[in-house]
Formats: sequence, C-alpha cells, structure tokens
Amino acid sequence: MTNISILGSGNMARALAVTMLRGNNPVQILGRDGAKTRALVEGLGPGATGGIVGADLTGAIVFLAIPHKEVHTAILKAGDSLDGRVIVDISNPVDPATFDQLTVPPGTSAAEETARMLNGRAEVVKAFNTTFPGTLEAGQVGGQHLDVFIAGDSEQSKEKVSAVAAAGGLRPIDVGPLRRARELEAIMLVVMGLQVNPEHEHFNWDTALRIIP
Repeated sequence: MTNISILGSGNMARALAVTMLRGNNPVQILGRDGAKTRALVEGLGPGATGGIVGADLTGAIVFLAIPHKEVHTAILKAGDSLDGRVIVDISNPVDPATFDQLTVPPGTSAAEETARMLNGRAEVVKAFNTTFPGTLEAGQVGGQHLDVFIAGDSEQSKEKVSAVAAAGGLRPIDVGPLRRARELEAIMLVVMGLQVNPEHEHFNWDTALRIIP
C-alpha cells in the first residue's frame, strides 16, 4: 500500500484517485476550491481524504493533476513538503487556443521544467499524460486496458509509479529517462489535435494510446 497525494480537484484528479483507490492505495486530494474538493472526496468514499493546497502532504507519490501553467505556483505553495517524494508530472503543454503548438521551448519538456524547479529536492517522473479522465476512470477503452508510459531518471521512482499503475489495472511501460517526456508530450500534441478536429469524427476524448504486441 502506498499513500498518494494529488494536487488538483478536476477531472484528472478524480480519475487518478479512482485508479489509485482501485489498487487499494489511500488518496489525499488537495485543491484550491474547498467546496469542490470536499464534494470530490465525499464522492470517492473510503480511502480518500482532502484539504486545501498548501496543507501537509501525506503521499510518498505526489501527482500534479493541474495544467502545466499552474505547476510553478503549486510547487511554491507546497514548499519543502515536496522534498524526498516522487513527483508525477501528468501535464501536456499544448496550447489550448489552437491545439497546434507546444508551450515549452524546443529541446525540453514540461516534466523537465518541473524537475528544474525542484532542483534535486524530489524525483520527477512523467506518466499518465497519455490517458484522459473518462478512459482512465473506466480503466479501459474499447475493451482494451490502458498503457501508462513512464519516463524518469530514477529507476526506483519509476518502479514506484509503475507499481501503483499496475495495482490500478493498467499496464506500465518504462520508456526511458526523463528526457523521453519530450516525445510523450509531443505525440499528445498530435493526438489532441485529432481529438478536436471535426474532420476526424471517431477521435474524441475517450480515445487512448496503447502498444499492441
């Protein structure tokens, strides 16, 4: 059993919480909106607790279930409570106005930016950016399980994230060092562009990436 903390109270926070609870891992949800966070926790039931961003973290693994543009502020508010934990960056730095470009400079990624902000205080892992709330909460799409692609520079941290993903019924796939987050984020620029393009009626927010052996 691994204690999990999730920063955020939106759809991805809920989907991650459902997945973690499915694997019998207790979840702490910290959001900015107290009423919204309380409603989410009450809906999740046993195993879930909640609070306001800035409260003491209880999880050995911390999911940043927030937009990339909010990560810097979240890290500042969390302060040294993040030290020594595994931080999972799930963001896709895709410009939501056009879905046609990334918002990070070439040669880097959102996850690498998160790691630079933490400056060695915690290990950063990229994961769950290729899953979307509906399919993640369901644990499958089209009768197929979901793959979770995991990138990071710490083998031990990747193993911890892989373990909670597998416990939740997903298939973790280690894709290499943290710099592989660049490719994971870039491919989602293509996927999300397809999802919002009316010419591709069969692509929607219930699609998912999976490697077929």
